[in-house]
Amino acid sequence: MDDAAFYRERGFGGTAGFGRRPALLVIDLVNGFTNPASPLGSDLDAVVAATRRLLDACRLKGVPIVFTTVAFDGAKSQAAAVFMAKIPSLRTLQAGSDAVQIDTRLGLQPSDTLITKQFASAFFGTALSSLLAAEGCDTVLVTGATTSGCVRATAVDAVQYGYRPIVPRECVGDRARAPHEANLFDIQQKYGDVVGLDGVLEAIAAL
Repeated sequence: MDDAAFYRERGFGGTAGFGRRPALLVIDLVNGFTNPASPLGSDLDAVVAATRRLLDACRLKGVPIVFTTVAFDGAKSQAAAVFMAKIPSLRTLQAGSDAVQIDTRLGLQPSDTLITKQFASAFFGTALSSLLAAEGCDTVLVTGATTSGCVRATAVDAVQYGYRPIVPRECVGDRARAPHEANLFDIQQKYGDVVGLDGVLEAIAAL
């Protein structure tokens, strides 16, 4: 019996589905992550292109769009000091630097919301949940990087806040294939729906 069949037998991997009002979350597709030459970067060209397709479709339907970036200042005492001790490369994400800017290929608009965070989840220490509630959203489309880090953490928090997480497979990426696939599997079994981009685009078009 393969893993997916085993989980199904034990009652995992149900479908949450789309609700009535989605929001699009673009997690940390900043230069520090999308530039392979960066210490934190990897080849996310395909992820950026796929996410841009989804962004364009969401704009046509007036879907709320939220971008996140990660940035740290020069203070010696940081709330994320332990996180940075674990991942020293995070220190390259200096507030105001090119590394924390949204990749220009995504076409960030003045009408989009940009949230700066210091930890993995887009919900932790931010006003994201309040913003989604104010917009009347019940579903979040979780895109960006990395699958095993900030995408997963955001999907887990989303379901804990009562939102339906949808993860378009083509719109998330990681530095290595194994953690990418393992976390997509785990998200699908426990927290959200991992689906193809074409299916998400069809759902957006039907709004």
